[in-house]
Amino acid sequence: MPRDLAETPPAEGRELLLVGGGHAHLGLLRSLAMRPVPGLRVTLVADELEPVYSGMLPGLVAGLYAAEECVIALPRLALAAGARLIQDRATGLQPVARRLLCARHPPLHYDWLSIDVGSVARPLPPGEGPLVAVRPIGSLEARLAAAPPAGRAAVVGGGAAGVELAFSLRRRLGPGAELALLPGAGLLPRSGPLARWVIRRALERRRIALVEGAPVAEAGPGALLLADGRRIPCDLALWTTGAAAPAWLRETGLALDPQGFIAVDETLRSLSHREVFAAGDVAALQGHPREKAGVYPVRQGPALADAIRRLMAGEVPRPWRPQRRALALIGTADGEAIALRGRLALAGRWAWRWKQRIDRDWVAGFASLRTTPPVPMHCGGRLAAPALTAALARLGLAEGPALPGDAALRVQDAERFPALLGDVHLLGRIAANHAMGEMQAMGARPLSALALVTLPDAPAAWLEEDLHAMLRGAQEVLEEAGARLIGGHGTEGAEVALGFAVTGAAGPGRLAQAGGLRPGDRLVLTKPLGTGVILAAAMRGEARAAWLEGAVAVMQQPGGPAAAALLAHGATAFAAVKGFGLLGQLGEMLRASGSAARLDARAIPLLPGAQEALERGIRSPRHAANEAAIAGLAENPPAALLDPQIAGGFLAGLPEASVAPCLAELRRLGAAAALIGTVTPGPPAIRLD
Repeated sequence: MPRDLAETPPAEGRELLLVGGGHAHLGLLRSLAMRPVPGLRVTLVADELEPVYSGMLPGLVAGLYAAEECVIALPRLALAAGARLIQDRATGLQPVARRLLCARHPPLHYDWLSIDVGSVARPLPPGEGPLVAVRPIGSLEARLAAAPPAGRAAVVGGGAAGVELAFSLRRRLGPGAELALLPGAGLLPRSGPLARWVIRRALERRRIALVEGAPVAEAGPGALLLADGRRIPCDLALWTTGAAAPAWLRETGLALDPQGFIAVDETLRSLSHREVFAAGDVAALQGHPREKAGVYPVRQGPALADAIRRLMAGEVPRPWRPQRRALALIGTADGEAIALRGRLALAGRWAWRWKQRIDRDWVAGFASLRTTPPVPMHCGGRLAAPALTAALARLGLAEGPALPGDAALRVQDAERFPALLGDVHLLGRIAANHAMGEMQAMGARPLSALALVTLPDAPAAWLEEDLHAMLRGAQEVLEEAGARLIGGHGTEGAEVALGFAVTGAAGPGRLAQAGGLRPGDRLVLTKPLGTGVILAAAMRGEARAAWLEGAVAVMQQPGGPAAAALLAHGATAFAAVKGFGLLGQLGEMLRASGSAARLDARAIPLLPGAQEALERGIRSPRHAANEAAIAGLAENPPAALLDPQIAGGFLAGLPEASVAPCLAELRRLGAAAALIGTVTPGPPAIRLD
């Protein structure tokens, strides 16, 4: 077979872009974690950071598993595999330019692209009835928990998933609920008579009515209406039928099958674009039609890994052929399971133990992967000028604005912190927000910023792409604040780092000071603490998705509106909480003011997961220095108050009469602001209540 461009050995390195956190991509990443491929840079784009393993979804619905037992932590997996992780959703493709379009990020370049985004639910039947679609499966448990109590329920769909979810709902709702399974086109249409007989007996034993003969035509209030006119009363209906292809694929130019799924050959590559792979439900393997079942993408993971290794070696990928008959293990949610393969069917407790072992072992295989600690920083040379120049040119940067008279000031903030999850666009947004905090705390208006960038040695094309994404993220945030990015300076180092020299202006005599606290002033904090320890946990692969999402949201919250609100309500002193932590920053303010303070530690807001991470012994590298710096100022402070903050909130002193209206305005702006203490007379000291 002749080699095409996609099979040419790489000269400098190749970029593999994985779209979706499906089972095949999980297997591919696990393979790369155990045996990396030199010269291959991997980026994973996924809209969920902790996808649910589909094999354990029915057990989660039944209450047999806690949520954390049946999810795969993508941040940890990506860290173990040396892959970058971008939380976003694909929206389109530019196959000629080899770029993926995303909802929130700049287009991402690839040499090879693999798509494993699963399928979506088909449109539900008309009506305002109580239908809950199983897809997306990651949010199913939350949607069921939010549904009103159901004394009458139904599951629509006669495949293995529908049958198993019917058993799960029986356990979830209890023996007193009325429950029906509506298989529509037929019960287990791909199985033999014995399998259907075993399933019927199992449903009957568990008092699950089987309503056959007609599909659901309408979802009316309190009932499902079938095509033959029958009415099935229910307060809740799970919709498991009909996997559809994501709509965005239609505009990609990729060859699709009649249902809109990506047509691939036995090497899992697109029939029309050889640099594109597809796996899982989104792929349609030509010549081997199979039902959409989890066993196939699980087995495609190693095949994808082998294909990429062969391409990197300049070889042709080997074909992968799915098995003709797959084993299905259907749990009954009461200690038994039914094993189906072809025309065979067996049931018993042994089958449940077998299913448990398969599912738990698969999930545990990801949790046990070793993560690599961050590389220590070292000094490096200057970054190649062409890459930085090209990235700046792509942003169309203009000259910075003229500064008004002698009211200008410059604040340089080059604090270094790594790209969270390897997402350089997100780093740009957070670093710009972080850098403007000090100026905003002075009551000044940022006007321009100069980027101070460090990137590891890499092919020039990678450097340009990373710089463009990073600086575009910064540009977005700066422009929202009324400032401009006017250029940058780059150096080479062991890891990504970004800072900014920010220039701004304020009217004569309008600069706020950190040293104006007066006894009786109340202390207000505008953001919760914990970004430092959560970032440290992420670098160790120990941060949960909810922790990361909470921290990312807070770090991207603009500081300008909160600063304006504090100043408008007469803030007497003002500072950004950053690397010194809350107590370090308050200590500086107290020394400058000649005052003391009393804090209510219980009133200080923390990010989700911050306290848990601290209790596990996780600390930011700067934590120990912060603890030493406040020695003698506060006794036995909680660890959270020493945590260095990234793009942290503001700490301000306010007159008593201004506190309530100021807090109301801050909360209206979306800030999790809190009253945390009072300034008291005396030498600088912090008392913690």
